[in-house]
Amino acid sequence: MNYCSIGSGSSGNCHYVGYKDTNILIDAGLSGKRITNGLNEIDVDASKLNGIFVTHEHTDHIKGVGILSRKYDLPIFVNYKTWLAIENKIGKVKESNINIFENEEIYAIGDMAIKPFSITHDAADPVAFNLFNEKDEKISVATDIGHISDSIRENILGSKLVVLESNYDKEMLLMGSYTYMLKKRVMSDRGHLSNESAAKFAVDLIKNGTEDILLAHLSRENNFPALAFETSNSILTENGMKIGNDVNLDVLMRDDISKLYKIAR
Repeated sequence: MNYCSIGSGSSGNCHYVGYKDTNILIDAGLSGKRITNGLNEIDVDASKLNGIFVTHEHTDHIKGVGILSRKYDLPIFVNYKTWLAIENKIGKVKESNINIFENEEIYAIGDMAIKPFSITHDAADPVAFNLFNEKDEKISVATDIGHISDSIRENILGSKLVVLESNYDKEMLLMGSYTYMLKKRVMSDRGHLSNESAAKFAVDLIKNGTEDILLAHLSRENNFPALAFETSNSILTENGMKIGNDVNLDVLMRDDISKLYKIAR
């Protein structure tokens, strides 16, 4: 399987996953033009996508969903509550392109299988995704997580590659310009995952076979890439783990397309 971030951050998110002849997007929270250009950079034709899978209804995850669906006649895959929350935000799309899934079920899509699983976030019915190849090797894309629940942990552990939220540094958030209520929301169990929480979970991931951890969805106001990376590096070092030896750790950027990560065994 192949993974690439077209963009990741509080201002917009879009993830590409491909395997053999199957190519999908998880979220499309950027402009249609930027997503199309990003896919072109990795030699993926947007018109040949098999669909867009939506995690939840916030603008930084759905901005380009309707645009891409209309332009390229792409299916949209979404659970029912999230569809109700986005249908008036993305413009009119073909009814035949609306596909409603059930959380916790596994679906075949071309050469891959995909499982949406429930997460904790302040949205109608937010999900993250597991993606499987024919060998049952797994990628997980999990952002906008208030905390790592037992269910989330169970779904993500064992993934070869994990896209994991590392949204904010707690000290930056507390000292920053956000209102008290917004700070409280971000730090709540239905908010976002901090650098420290992501790093502590990374320890468990590595112990369970994860080889690539990509820190994602960094806040523009309350984080920066070097800080997210160093927080994880410090906690991994404390636990006897070395980046480059025990795991590949990268930070996904807001304005730049990532390299193409390949899982090939």
